[in-house]
Amino acid sequence: QVQLVESGGGLVQPGGSLRLSCAASGSIFRINTMGWYRQAPGKQRELVAAIRSGGSTNYADSVKGRFTISRDNAKNTVYLQMNSLKPEDTAVYYCNAKLIRLGAYEVEIDYWGQGTQVTVSS
Repeated sequence: QVQLVESGGGLVQPGGSLRLSCAASGSIFRINTMGWYRQAPGKQRELVAAIRSGGSTNYADSVKGRFTISRDNAKNTVYLQMNSLKPEDTAVYYCNAKLIRLGAYEVEIDYWGQGTQVTVSS
């Protein structure tokens, strides 16, 4: 089995910063892409940022210049540094990993974390 465990959410004032972490563990052969999605009340889940195994990244337009995604391949961990937070960043943030499991080398599977709440409010 594979698990994604997130940490780092919380309550922050507008203009503040938070850092999310997500560690993947279990029967992992290779993680191709790791990313962060978010879902606000009444809205669809949306991609925030993603990073591939080679280090290339992409970001939602709404977070460019404020958020930075990074990963530590040795630790199977992805981070999201969020600066200049705005109230509209309030959402549940979900970690995602697209990976190859040991013994199932032909198939890439999506795994999700349990979600962590980020609230930006004064």
